[in-house]
Amino acid sequence: MSDIRYCYFPRTHAPPDFVDEIVAGFRANEDAISTAEGDNGLKSDDVLDVVRDDLEAIGFEIEEGKANDEKIFRPVLFGENGEADLQYEVDGYHESKRYGLEVEASRAVLGNALYRDIVQAAVMVQVDTLVLVVPNVYRYNSGGRTTESRAYEKSSDVIDTVYASGRIELPFETLLIGY
Repeated sequence: MSDIRYCYFPRTHAPPDFVDEIVAGFRANEDAISTAEGDNGLKSDDVLDVVRDDLEAIGFEIEEGKANDEKIFRPVLFGENGEADLQYEVDGYHESKRYGLEVEASRAVLGNALYRDIVQAAVMVQVDTLVLVVPNVYRYNSGGRTTESRAYEKSSDVIDTVYASGRIELPFETLLIGY
């Protein structure tokens, strides 16, 4: 059985078939990225580099690096002459499917990247599905001992609560993948 897990939100919607293709890209690289058994030492950019070819093969554009011309931006607000006044970065984007991709590591829950990703996806133009990729388990040193954060489970709880509460209506669906 695979350590790569996923859940599609809201849970009242069946995942589209394309979800299987995305998850397959992560499962194909499971040995290199899995956090289930121990700390793989990978940062989010490292995980993205490992799965890059598989995601590009199914039509995702993936950021190439940290230089401005290597990043992918999605517009939020437009100004004069139709120029984007405000844009946010994404790790990847599938134009025809309108999927935005964010891969997180240590900051997924501990650094509140989960909340930032949800809010930014909510205001980005032409993002109908957020693919949020987090470690199953993040291990870190705290006071001389190793502590574990169940990032996938915590992220799933937060996302599920947002959709189920009815107090916030997100304009997109979410695919959460744990690696």
